[in-house]
Amino acid sequence: MQHRTSRRSLLTTTAAVAAITALGAPPPAQASPGTAASDRLLRAIIARMSVEEKIGQLFVMRVYGHSSTAPDQADIDANLRELGVRNAAELIAKYHVGGIIYFTWAHNTRDPHQIADLSNGIQAAGLAQRVPLPLLIATDQEHGAVCRVGKPATLFPGAMAMGAGGSTGDARTLGRISGAELAAVGIRQDYSPDADVNINPANPVIGVRSFGADPAAVARMVAAEVRGYQDSSVAATAKHFPGHGDTSVDSHTGIPVITHTREQWEQLDAPPFRAAIDAGIDAIMTAHIQFPALDPSNDPATLSHPILTGILREQLGFDGVVITDSLGMQGVRDKYGDDRVPVLALKAGVDQLLDPPKLDVAFNGLRAAVASGELPESRLDASILRILRLKDRRGLFARPYVTARGVDRTVGTRAHLAAAASMAERTTTLLANPRDLLPLPRGQHLLIVGANPDSPSGTTGPPTTVLADALSELGFPTKALPTGTLPSQAQIEAAARAAAGQDAVIVGTYNAGAGGAQSRLVAALVATGVPVIHLALRNPYDIAYLAPGYAASLATYCWTDVELRAAARVLAGRVCPRGRLPVAVPRADDPTQDLYPIGHGLSY
Repeated sequence: MQHRTSRRSLLTTTAAVAAITALGAPPPAQASPGTAASDRLLRAIIARMSVEEKIGQLFVMRVYGHSSTAPDQADIDANLRELGVRNAAELIAKYHVGGIIYFTWAHNTRDPHQIADLSNGIQAAGLAQRVPLPLLIATDQEHGAVCRVGKPATLFPGAMAMGAGGSTGDARTLGRISGAELAAVGIRQDYSPDADVNINPANPVIGVRSFGADPAAVARMVAAEVRGYQDSSVAATAKHFPGHGDTSVDSHTGIPVITHTREQWEQLDAPPFRAAIDAGIDAIMTAHIQFPALDPSNDPATLSHPILTGILREQLGFDGVVITDSLGMQGVRDKYGDDRVPVLALKAGVDQLLDPPKLDVAFNGLRAAVASGELPESRLDASILRILRLKDRRGLFARPYVTARGVDRTVGTRAHLAAAASMAERTTTLLANPRDLLPLPRGQHLLIVGANPDSPSGTTGPPTTVLADALSELGFPTKALPTGTLPSQAQIEAAARAAAGQDAVIVGTYNAGAGGAQSRLVAALVATGVPVIHLALRNPYDIAYLAPGYAASLATYCWTDVELRAAARVLAGRVCPRGRLPVAVPRADDPTQDLYPIGHGLSY
């Protein structure tokens, strides 16, 4: 990114200002956001838009490539195949989309300067339209298990780890720092925080993405993180309304059904969303779930007028932007066709339509609904006004572009990385230490075995290597022997042989489950007589499925570098464990009873 970018920013923004000023009034950037004057200007912009331009503003789309105009050939081919355009600039010119979502797998997030250049190219394309408008660029930067912008950006502990830390101050700081780094590369909407209350240990899609199982505690953390992000002019987005924390089906592949009563919803699921709204949140994302007590029609919540308008808009009083979860997920596609889903979503109360599988089908479905009178144009206008208000409030009319200097001053700074490391130390939870084996004396020989799940975006990984390196740096001779999430009998036997002569074995599990291969690995290691330290790399529930005899057990809630390195410092006694379980761990033989309750956690 060169100095010419700043000049291009000035020229293009001037063109946008001139186009809007031609309406006879100053641009939104010259009127205070949220005022009647600003609203008049935004309505004047909407009045200039054609039906097609209005429809486009409702979509937030994926697009392949690291550049808005010159992506790699493979990404051009993917764009042509899925979107009918070559690149982001053509997508904006053809469909007038109001937003773009960045994904690692779409090759949007190679490094901070590349992301900033891509964002600037996208904004240039948006401001080159007949009605010049900045785009709302978004991503899923939850931290922990779900992260799209990786190193050298600052990566924080995930939500359940933060819940274990319990500090609303830390949650607000996370939002403020993460928001500042996202804004520096041109991302102005984050699909975070997760406001689901995870009361189902078998939840296949939420789990550690949730702050925990206590609605009041989750509500406090959600509100704090919302304020942090929006302190940095990034729109926070609470998800997944009306609550995805008690599901046993993944909405990516099926349609979950929530069996809570209306009273249970009020007590369990609603508090974090109420807190987010009270904190002034910009956006709320819907869930592709059926919730019969809230809507007996069994339409997914994303398409439910009783849930989105009756409850979210009217009962909870939310007048911000409502965005769908991805429209490519099976949970919203089972009942209706891809041409009808966007229409029904708008009729339910949605504003932004996220990433439909076939944009032309979704776009034409809306166009047909407007032409037939099923969707009045005024309904489009209402959603576009909310979207433009959000863009104005987050400074996109005034400052659509970012700079190389801003990236260098903000992303992955020493202070930010230190803040993340310090937070992680406050989240590691010591579940058991029956022999007082921990902390480990310096110089002990350690074998690191266990699961090696793919690292979340942009961390170095894999877990066994990260742990071995971190402990080696702390003065422990180490050997890493990854055994995977489904270790074979041969791998289990090899790990047991490798334990001979070691002072202790650290074994990482990843969603171990009852009677699984990971549990057999732990049992085989315990049988060697060498002290075994268990590390739950993701869900803290793993300890319930382990045979007795381990010397200690800790939960890290994720396998990102920042959390694993903090766990190493806890193991070595450099810091004392301070985390407390934000969820209960049920007994494996009787799930109605707790092995460890919410709030459990030991220290030295």
